Amino acid sequence: MSKTIKWVFVLAALVFCGAAMAGVIQYEPGALGAMAFAAAGNTAPFDSNPRLTQIAMAVKPQGMIADLVCPRVPVDGEKFIYSKLESADLFNIPDTNIGRTSEPNQVDFGATDVPDKITDQGLDSFVPNRDQKVADAQQTNFKPFAVAAEGTAILVELAREKRVADLYSNPATYHASLRVALAGNDQWSDYANSDPYAAIMDALDGMLVRPNIFTMGRKVFTKLRSHPSIVAAVLNNQGDIAGGAAAKGSVTRKALADLLELDEVYVGEAFYNAAKKGQAANMARLWGNHAALLRIDRNVRSTEGFVLPTFAMTAQWMDRFVTTIPEPKRGALGGNTVRVVEFVKEIVTFQEGGYLFQNAVA
Repeated sequence: MSKTIKWVFVLAALVFCGAAMAGVIQYEPGALGAMAFAAAGNTAPFDSNPRLTQIAMAVKPQGMIADLVCPRVPVDGEKFIYSKLESADLFNIPDTNIGRTSEPNQVDFGATDVPDKITDQGLDSFVPNRDQKVADAQQTNFKPFAVAAEGTAILVELAREKRVADLYSNPATYHASLRVALAGNDQWSDYANSDPYAAIMDALDGMLVRPNIFTMGRKVFTKLRSHPSIVAAVLNNQGDIAGGAAAKGSVTRKALADLLELDEVYVGEAFYNAAKKGQAANMARLWGNHAALLRIDRNVRSTEGFVLPTFAMTAQWMDRFVTTIPEPKRGALGGNTVRVVEFVKEIVTFQEGGYLFQNAVA
């Protein structure tokens, strides 16, 4: 970008901010994202649509937990560096003694800088001009562009949910000593023989850092919350004399989190169609039959240079935004393509910050 173009952009930004403060321009969420998109060197024949961007950014489907368990951290460009923590250096105890005339020992925080690149994620939805004309003529609340932006954003969210679920369900994501594949009598769906409370407590004690969240699929939580060993532990923890090996009932997420001394228990509820295109629908749960104890530190604000152990995060360049692209040759009256786009990359920064129970239930 030339110096002249840079100064033009800076001047335009100052005019925009001044006008917004004076009330001449009403700011909409996503407008600054559009300006950032232009500053980054946008050469496409379309611009971000602030109103539709606001709709797409507000989409948070119930039951999706990706943003909660793999929080977004901003990066400055499509190429970025993240720090992968090294436990040997992180937990090394240096000599802190200082001689009367000597200097203190110097420490380096062990981490490997890993170069990476965000991935472009997005989908298109075509809105015929005919649909907009019919909606305008009927004066209904139906807004074709808003519906397209919202529906497309939900599918972009669903795709992200699957990426995170697949990452967190993959044994290779975890340190070899911090994963276990359950089978047969050890699976938590076997109420007579398994003991999930003991298994979880052993896992907690075997981790280098204390996890603060517990993630699992809905099927796992349904079985776990009613397991006699969990129900008994919660009742006994509350001083209820009804507790015991034969305890029946179910516990809440909060009760389970309190029992395990965790901040939250997150349950993935989302479904997806596992069938290939053209085949009969085959609905499956994204989070499967697995569960994971994770250390996710929400105080981390950068992908590099941090010293707080956190299992994973999502590098994000700019906010999600929506563009509209004229398509005059499509349909009898033409139309517009609504495109929802975001630039993200899910990364694991500290393998020892997670523990996987693979196939926790049958």
